[in-house]
Amino acid sequence: MTKNTIIIGGGIIGLCSAYFLQKEGHKVTVIDKSDISSGASFVNAGYITPSHIIALASPGIITKGIKWMFDSSSPFYVKPRLDSDFLKWAWAFKKSANKTKVEKAIPVIKDINLLSRELYEMFKSSNDFNFQYEQKGLLMAYQTDKAGEEEWNVGKRAINEGLEVQHLSKKEVETLEPNAQINIKGAVYYQCDAHSTPSEFMNEMKAYLKSQNVTFFTNEEVMDVEVSNCKISKLITNKRKLTADDVVLSAGSWSPFLSKKLGIKIPIQAGKGYRINVERNTGITIPTILLETKVAVTPMNGFTRFAGTMEIDAINDRINPTRINAIADAASQYYDALEITQVEKNGAACGLRPCTPDGLPYIGKSSKCENLTIATGHAMMGWSLGPATGKLVSEIISEKKTSLDIHPFHPDRKF
Repeated sequence: MTKNTIIIGGGIIGLCSAYFLQKEGHKVTVIDKSDISSGASFVNAGYITPSHIIALASPGIITKGIKWMFDSSSPFYVKPRLDSDFLKWAWAFKKSANKTKVEKAIPVIKDINLLSRELYEMFKSSNDFNFQYEQKGLLMAYQTDKAGEEEWNVGKRAINEGLEVQHLSKKEVETLEPNAQINIKGAVYYQCDAHSTPSEFMNEMKAYLKSQNVTFFTNEEVMDVEVSNCKISKLITNKRKLTADDVVLSAGSWSPFLSKKLGIKIPIQAGKGYRINVERNTGITIPTILLETKVAVTPMNGFTRFAGTMEIDAINDRINPTRINAIADAASQYYDALEITQVEKNGAACGLRPCTPDGLPYIGKSSKCENLTIATGHAMMGWSLGPATGKLVSEIISEKKTSLDIHPFHPDRKF
């Protein structure tokens, strides 16, 4: 049955949902309060990461977080504030950061990542897209034995999950990256990972969807919703009123503002991340995470991207120069011949990643609203999980058997 479906949010999750919904024959409209040219879907590291099997809320993160709270250049920073939503989220995050929950989430995170990688490959092999997509793996490069040992423990766990992982010496890394002049002791190499250039994919997907008669209302914001008999009967934007058979909420860090209007509480905090683009030859050819500083390095189409930090704060788009300098300093610390210039730092941008307390996204329907499908809360894996989430959203709305068990992602789950 063809349904008139409105998607709130035009990031990677919203566009992939639109793609699979229109493939099922549904009439699709995408609403976004921006022009869909910036934000987390454009400034991320471009990683497709089956390797990222450990949720953000993991044992030890609270201790590290408290220590890092006093360091303005730290990779993970939680700004404390007297806000009830933040305090509830922080308590749920603390409860989720235990070994049992992390272990339970590992196969769930791995499976949805593998599905997404398969779908990226499907996009790439079709005649509809020409974005950069390469499976060169991911190096987790370390300068200290402690960081190397910790990551190799994750690597061994990933091997147990059937992923391809190697522990490489400095010399072996230099064989893979002969021109990068990398200053490390070694690296854990996840061959299962891939990468892309986000702006290419986003722009090609927008163009494709428009060619398939998907309607876009950009620079338009959903202000309110009307509900009748546990269903959304009307969406009210700053420009018009709209009706739909089904609604998808994929508004990232802004999603709770709308869900609250429906009496649905989905705990999310915005995690700001930054990126610096270096548009000159760096010699870097393989995506690399600089472990001690948590900076992600990606060889994209025409430039190298350095991205990092997770700054949990109220929603804002302020650029913190201390954070930018920390990313630039990490690049110089790990690559002997590289110094990021002030001009390159001046071109930095940020994006807000929607973080749930347990590190799993919300995908599915709340019991409180029959025609709303929630798809948000992907934190640092939004880019990686976009296609899989879009497919699951389409299957839910089309009332088909889902490709994966979506129970772990239930929006009504308790923390």
